[in-house]
Amino acid sequence: MNPRISEIWVYLAASPLLGLTLTLLAYQGAVLVSKQCNGHPLANPVLLAVTALVSLLWATGTPYPTYFDGAQFVHFLLGPATVALAIPLYAQLGRLKRMAMPLLIALLAGSLSAAISAVLIGHLLGASDATLLSLAPKSVTTPIAMGIAERIGGLPSLTAVLVIITGILGAIGARGLYTLLGIDDPAVRGFALGTASHGIGTARAFQVSEQAGAFAALAMGLNGLLTAVLLPWLIPPLMRWLG
Repeated sequence: MNPRISEIWVYLAASPLLGLTLTLLAYQGAVLVSKQCNGHPLANPVLLAVTALVSLLWATGTPYPTYFDGAQFVHFLLGPATVALAIPLYAQLGRLKRMAMPLLIALLAGSLSAAISAVLIGHLLGASDATLLSLAPKSVTTPIAMGIAERIGGLPSLTAVLVIITGILGAIGARGLYTLLGIDDPAVRGFALGTASHGIGTARAFQVSEQAGAFAALAMGLNGLLTAVLLPWLIPPLMRWLG
């Protein structure tokens, strides 16, 4: 990096507002790129923004804690944003009541298969026990997943990375998979995406339709709750069985 530019960057990095500004600019730029690509799954705004920010921090040698001093303001807003997802869900209340039983069955199947399949595949590929325990809650939104990983003996930091990767892969691949399987119902699409790919999948679902987003938000919340209850009971016997 040019010495003058390096000096300017060091000066700017001292301000906690830099992380916030970079995050907002990166995401806004990613949204514009996504619109130019007509919402193509590979042009997912989260993927583009994360890639841009990681590249910038790596190129400038900026420690993550320095960046997070400013980005924590966005992190704080995740709570209110999650609560606000109840608004579009309320608009779907009538259909939600009619689909209550199928949704509960789908939730249980999706929650269990997401955790068990990840652990079994990881075991077949020779992953360590710590990695397997970190993989188990990968389909749950990050704060809950990290708490679950810590409780069952996994590595919260590794779980956070796996959660983000899972969400991005789900957001990218869901549309093609739904088309292949002939699944057209927005509610079904959204609920499956929210169960498998948490917040990032939910954001993608809202880009498709409000109905898909509402059911994805419901699935994301319920899957987090169910996984937090089930995994501490399910994982120990599963790990013993795997030896």
